[in-house]
Amino acid sequence: MESTASQSLKRNLDDDDYDDEDNGWGSGNMKEPRTFGPFDGFACSSSKGVKENREQSNLNNVAHEEEIIRVKEYICEWAYQCGIPFHAFETDSFKTLMEAIGEFGPDVIPPTSCEMGGTFLDEAVERTKTSLKKYEEEWRFIGCSVVIDAWFDGQRRKIMNLCVNSKLGTVFLSSKECLDGAHTSENIFEYVDKCIEEVGPENVVQVVTDNSYNNIGASKLLKEKRPTIFWTSCATQTINLMLDAIGGLPRYKKTLDQAKKLTVFIYSHHKTMAMMRRYTKKRNIVRPGVTKFSSTFLTLQSLSGKRAQLRHMFFSDEWENCKFANTVKGKFAYETVRSPSFWSGVTICLRIFAPLVKVLRMVDADQKPSMGFIYGELQSAKKEIINALNDNKSEYEPIMDIISKESSKRLDTCLHLTAYILNPYYFYNNPEVRDDLDANDAVIDFLGVLFPEDYDMQNRILLVELPMYKRKQGKFDRPIALKACEVNDDKFDPANWWETFGNSTPNLKRIAMRILSLTTSSVGCATNWSMFDEVHTKKGNRLEGSKMDDLVFVHFNANLMEKNKKRKLRNYEVLIAEDGIGAEEWIVDDVDEEVEPRQTWTSARISISRELINEEFHLEDEEQVDEEVEYESDGVQIIEHCG
Repeated sequence: MESTASQSLKRNLDDDDYDDEDNGWGSGNMKEPRTFGPFDGFACSSSKGVKENREQSNLNNVAHEEEIIRVKEYICEWAYQCGIPFHAFETDSFKTLMEAIGEFGPDVIPPTSCEMGGTFLDEAVERTKTSLKKYEEEWRFIGCSVVIDAWFDGQRRKIMNLCVNSKLGTVFLSSKECLDGAHTSENIFEYVDKCIEEVGPENVVQVVTDNSYNNIGASKLLKEKRPTIFWTSCATQTINLMLDAIGGLPRYKKTLDQAKKLTVFIYSHHKTMAMMRRYTKKRNIVRPGVTKFSSTFLTLQSLSGKRAQLRHMFFSDEWENCKFANTVKGKFAYETVRSPSFWSGVTICLRIFAPLVKVLRMVDADQKPSMGFIYGELQSAKKEIINALNDNKSEYEPIMDIISKESSKRLDTCLHLTAYILNPYYFYNNPEVRDDLDANDAVIDFLGVLFPEDYDMQNRILLVELPMYKRKQGKFDRPIALKACEVNDDKFDPANWWETFGNSTPNLKRIAMRILSLTTSSVGCATNWSMFDEVHTKKGNRLEGSKMDDLVFVHFNANLMEKNKKRKLRNYEVLIAEDGIGAEEWIVDDVDEEVEPRQTWTSARISISRELINEEFHLEDEEQVDEEVEYESDGVQIIEHCG
């Protein structure tokens, strides 16, 4: 029996057959039948056939769109029920899954829980180990860094993860739960030393970790056993400490406090937030970053970019009629937005913070190894800050003191300074580097660490090979070699430069390639550690120890490799977070400073969406608001030159 739609379509087609006057079949004047030529069959078809095909195609398109919507609904229902983070659907593995199911067709049978924790998990482990072989080859060829990342899970247990970083990217080795009293220098050292044995002591150039007291103690123990391996501080943490301290200076703290009060007020009520989104085309003024201070910078930048829209909002009749306009906080927000001194303060903050934020992005992105650039870029950042303050010593001196204090023995070690000297972009293009006595002396100290008591090798490098590099002798004087290091763009990699032009100094070439291929951050090891939390805490889903380790091993490496791929494609903004934990203080009052910033999303995630923090808002008396306005994305680009 035909459907109503089919019958209607048939009637329309039948009517068209008899009303088409162009073909002489209508109810009006009859025309002589036209004569068909030999090419008419190729040039046209009957009106009836065309209309049938068109109508059928439209029906098929509508049905296809409805099927797609149903599939998406099923996926969303599953994600909502199981708590799957939305960014999981942007991974390559999910796209592959969808393609495989589509190709198989109906009646596809998913794996059982036993299969997932058994045969398929074993196969995934083997595939992961196979995919890591190219990384292991890179470790042997050019060296690597052992990276430590410590964090607290949702149960407040301390977890320590060990990863290995090389030019190809970061891979995960293992995780360890630190029981009460077990996170000592001795235990950290033993865990790290075991990892070094697994990777190969001859392949490990440095260990990168944060600056905690226990880690410093572990570094001394490692120095006793393995004196040729360096232990360095995480540059990301160090630069964030600089920015936090600078933000605490009275001049900048006043602006930051005003800005926070403004954003907290706007996000405290449905009415004010909906009003803000209408004026900003549904863009948020708070932008969450991966750290507390990156959220500060991104939000200040967002406020600056939306200054005109916010002024229009607070000068509008809608604001005048808003019930919050006459509250104490509402009046403060109004005065803040209309204050030229506030916006001037935002501009100054961005100018002062931006140079260090650029260094932070360079370190975190790890799109090319940062060891050869960190010291030089910090020097450039200091000059930019001094220029931004018009060479006013009373204003820039406190900032320089903060940078020097935080950098000392962290980002100015003999390893960092030797990498600075061996980066031709700085040494050949900046005459000041040649005259930097501290940097040149650091090379001597560095070789003393690398070749203890091997004075022949030290002298060979210091007295023969290093002078050839400094004086541009041998292959270093080739025009192409000098041209290749003139610009620090995405294509320039100092390790590759040495591999190409350093053959006349073989020992120095090997050293340069190894240290200029190093990371300076432990952030590359950081990922969403929720899988570790899940397998530890869900009693109904416990796996035996070895299976749990396998699951964590596969999960972490899959995520890290996804990040490695994004970094190579350069479509990944490292400062923007996937959740709002780092932006808490910009959304709600009285944020608990004791909350660990690295808890898992299941226990501590604070989203920008108001629904996840509604206990901080007074909603009972607020009317419903219409938010059907045009949407405009903020994108992921960070403005590097501010003000």
